[in-house]
Amino acid sequence: MNQAIIDRLRPITAEERVLLENAGAINTNIYSNDNSSVIDAKKLLDEGKLIDCRVHTRFAHFPKHTHNYVEMVYMISGFTRHMVNGNEVILRQGELLLMNQHATQEIYPARENDIAVNIMILPEFFDRILLILGNENSMIRDFIIDCLKSTSGHVDYLHFEVADILPIQNLMENLIFSLLEDSYEYRQINQNTVGLLFLHLLKQTDSLTIGSDSFEDKVMMKVFGLIEDNYKDGELSDLCKELNTDLSTISRIIKRQTCQTYTELIQEKRLKYAAYLLTNTELPVTDICSDVGYNNFSYFYKLFKNRFNVTPKEYRKK
Repeated sequence: MNQAIIDRLRPITAEERVLLENAGAINTNIYSNDNSSVIDAKKLLDEGKLIDCRVHTRFAHFPKHTHNYVEMVYMISGFTRHMVNGNEVILRQGELLLMNQHATQEIYPARENDIAVNIMILPEFFDRILLILGNENSMIRDFIIDCLKSTSGHVDYLHFEVADILPIQNLMENLIFSLLEDSYEYRQINQNTVGLLFLHLLKQTDSLTIGSDSFEDKVMMKVFGLIEDNYKDGELSDLCKELNTDLSTISRIIKRQTCQTYTELIQEKRLKYAAYLLTNTELPVTDICSDVGYNNFSYFYKLFKNRFNVTPKEYRKK
């Protein structure tokens, strides 16, 4: 993280000075109304804003609470300890914790050098993010859709251990910088930055812990990761040993969760990537066919036409 940003966030705030003088007694009126356990976006975001950030308040124990917004916590230095839906989450430097408004959170006191940023996001901010992500099934997309619901869905929180993923760290630095600058010109940039951030997070299923005790959710996280990383030649049987279950059980879970088979999910991923290559490169169609995992050009041609209602060459011309 840029040192200038760290220096801007490190000083003890007026709220924290009061906490130190009063042995960590948090003033709930700063965050909620009438001692409610729901932290209110209207208390923390200026009117008209869909996203903003504030430095996490140190030295205080935050009892169990929920939010009426989506919260993304990014650890700049040190660590913080959270209980989210009864699960302990230790958030270390460079890691991300995403929570929708249905998650119940408790936070233990942070020390002076435990610097975190709380990014507060109203659900309507995600309209453009969903467009950026497209309609492919993924744990990130499921999380965002759950954020838009009035009741809890599959996944209430995601914990990403991504301290060593440089593009994600760069995007977080860019996002925090623009939020701190608080310029109107950055607002559209912020949506694009978060969209890019989520596209990178899609590929980090090995670094992801999901806020769900459901075996089916854990299966789907692995399936989405397999599709994202190995859509060209990934086999569902590769997951059986890792998940300690059989192929038919995994297949039934996929069908129940997505209304599609694994073959259909893989096919959708391959054809969309083929469409991307047709649009953005001059690769011959036969090379694209091979690049996305098809050895039979006639079969690829048929699948592509069924999906997009035009041939690959016609799609490129359009």
